[in-house]
Amino acid sequence: MSEQAQNPARSSPLAGLRVLDLTVALAGPYCTLLLAGLGAEVIKIESPTGGDIARFNPPFYGEDGIHFDTMAPGDVSLSILARARNKRSISLDLKTERGREIFHELAKHADIVVENFRP
Repeated sequence: MSEQAQNPARSSPLAGLRVLDLTVALAGPYCTLLLAGLGAEVIKIESPTGGDIARFNPPFYGEDGIHFDTMAPGDVSLSILARARNKRSISLDLKTERGREIFHELAKHADIVVENFRP
């Protein structure tokens, strides 16, 4: 069996690229979802004070199954599960010196940084 057949990730067009994902909402996370789907290693960086707003978008899955009601404790947004698939994640407070130090260390080893912050 060929090496590519044994390891499908190696045959992915973006295999070997590392992407730092600082995006929220829809367009940015969708962009990095496509990059992850093409084989890039995507590391989603979220704030510890809430993270991606998609975490609070319905529908939710919880104790009572799938619902569109208000998010209850223990519920998870199916929206974030869809947009964050194939991504690794870390929570960093970029407003602190230590959070920025960790980000800069990650950036040294990244090929691409994607963000959609306000100007």
